[in-house]
Amino acid sequence: MYRLNFLWASLLLVAFVSPVWAQDESSASDVSVDTVADSSVVDPKHPRLEALKELKNVTVENLKVDATAVQPDNVKDPFQPLNREIFQFNDMLDRNIARPLAVQYAEKVPEDVRGSYSAFRKNLGEPWNAVNQIAQGRFGRAAKSLGRFTINTVTTLGFADPAKRMGLNAEEENLGTTLGYYGVPSGPYLMLPLFGPSTFRSSMDYVASSYANPLTYTVDNSDQSAYIWGNRALGGINARSRLLEFENALQGDRYAAIRDIYLQRQAYLIAQKKGLESEAISFVGEDEE
Repeated sequence: MYRLNFLWASLLLVAFVSPVWAQDESSASDVSVDTVADSSVVDPKHPRLEALKELKNVTVENLKVDATAVQPDNVKDPFQPLNREIFQFNDMLDRNIARPLAVQYAEKVPEDVRGSYSAFRKNLGEPWNAVNQIAQGRFGRAAKSLGRFTINTVTTLGFADPAKRMGLNAEEENLGTTLGYYGVPSGPYLMLPLFGPSTFRSSMDYVASSYANPLTYTVDNSDQSAYIWGNRALGGINARSRLLEFENALQGDRYAAIRDIYLQRQAYLIAQKKGLESEAISFVGEDEE
């Protein structure tokens, strides 16, 4: 439930902060007359208002789409004006908070320590992986995930991965992938505040997975929130630090590139569960060409 509350708080934060941020951005940069005249540029004084107006054009059929990278923008991303506003908000937070913290984290914390913490967080996700694999009817894979969790927790508290050396490789799962495995449409692409790329289908995982976190059941209620939120904040910084060396790889329209990479990745993961990896790989290659 705390994830659902956090998501609503994030949406409210965007609503209150972004008008002020938009005003600061517009005053800090000079906008030429030609740029303002361009109909493709949203009025910098009221960007969110204009984006919200675009939602009136969204129909029920738009919500039934199974979004893929190769579809037209109006099909896979009918909320694009609002999504782009949220993307800019997330980018502003990244530039001013997340990235500076990630740089300091990468510089001050030894690589071995960062790797151990990444393994610890990954191990916490193994029970949820197993739940989804059982739901998919892949019981052998679920047994391996539970075996990984048991071996890694008992031997190293999850700070290392001896199970991998025993041939038990990791396979990350979520509710969105499970629903996609059974053919549930993804719905349109969404850019969530703070959480980033998602779809209607994948956004359900933010609520459901909170109940599968072992910290929820192993920590006293009085300390539960502090441990969970502390682990989540540090996990975000840790994940951002791993992207530092790749952050210049995206050129041009970063929003569109991130969206299509995310949708392509989701399609591949679902195809992989169904044993259709070869089709997914050929699809990726054709799309890139």
